[in-house]
Amino acid sequence: MARKHRPGSVTRRHRWQHLQASFRDTTILLREFRSPLLWFSVAIVGGGSLFYFLSHLLNEPTGSLVESIYIILTITFLQPPNRDFPQHIVLQLFHFIMPVVGIVMLAQGLADFGSLLFNRRARSKEWEMAVASTLNNHVILVGLGHLGYRVALKLHEMGEQIAAIEFNANADTLNAVRNLGIPVIHDDATRPASLESANIKDARTIIMASQNDAMNLQIALKARSMNPKIKVVVRIFDEDFAHALQEQFGFIALSATEMAAPVFAAAASGVDVTNPISVEGQLLSLARLTISENAPFVNKNVGFLEDNYHLSIVLIRHDHQSEMHPSDHSQLHVGDTLAVLGGPNELNRLMHDNE
Repeated sequence: MARKHRPGSVTRRHRWQHLQASFRDTTILLREFRSPLLWFSVAIVGGGSLFYFLSHLLNEPTGSLVESIYIILTITFLQPPNRDFPQHIVLQLFHFIMPVVGIVMLAQGLADFGSLLFNRRARSKEWEMAVASTLNNHVILVGLGHLGYRVALKLHEMGEQIAAIEFNANADTLNAVRNLGIPVIHDDATRPASLESANIKDARTIIMASQNDAMNLQIALKARSMNPKIKVVVRIFDEDFAHALQEQFGFIALSATEMAAPVFAAAASGVDVTNPISVEGQLLSLARLTISENAPFVNKNVGFLEDNYHLSIVLIRHDHQSEMHPSDHSQLHVGDTLAVLGGPNELNRLMHDNE
């Protein structure tokens, strides 16, 4: 049976990612507001130093430079200082000027900072970027059209971590994908900064699911240059062009005849899968995989795998020897290579259990 994620573990993972995203989002906010904070600090320290110098010059000295800075800080926030009101007009002016400086330099900035910190919907793009930055070994999905949306649903069902990029903010599927807990970055994926915001350096796979062949190829080449190890799955309408890309660049290029979302999901998840053929309306593909030590069908037989996954094993390669059309009693071992014929959904289940 397909491996299921326990609700508790999924919830804990989402909570941890949310905490990480909150921390990174707050860090981004602090960077955005560093200029007001810096100028406010300069005003307080500079004002305190000037107050210290003038108080000694005008024979109303403070105890130390630190005390002078503290006095300036307290009067900036309209709090009474821990000393009597000065007698000289020059020192008195500090009590009236510094509150104005505080309001101009800091109050508006703090109000904006608090508003944006607690109302992240107003900063949707930055928040989605912060969430995406917490992902690792994930899948980046470019394009949330009808195909992209179905691919997102299928990958989500398989328990994959996903970050999506969509340029059209009015896409009907955008909010539906966000409701699944998938970060969606509203940006142009042809820009390197957009791919960086989806944390491409730590991604395992990128899928280009838009309807523009030229744009898909452009993004694919950029993605490979930014992460040479990333698996690239690209939608290409021209079948000959798709095969040429696969031979030339090693991309998994799927043409218009292969547009089933489960096929994209299987390719993205690491299955070496052939172009599907339609047999009486059912899509069938031939996939190759190597049995991992964690697979639940290790040391089981062919009949067990075929009955539980509704697939046909065409070939087993064990110890450099191949067995075509193996019997139901043939054993499956770690490291064996299988050639399996089945539908995209069944292949997805098999691959997921083999991780």
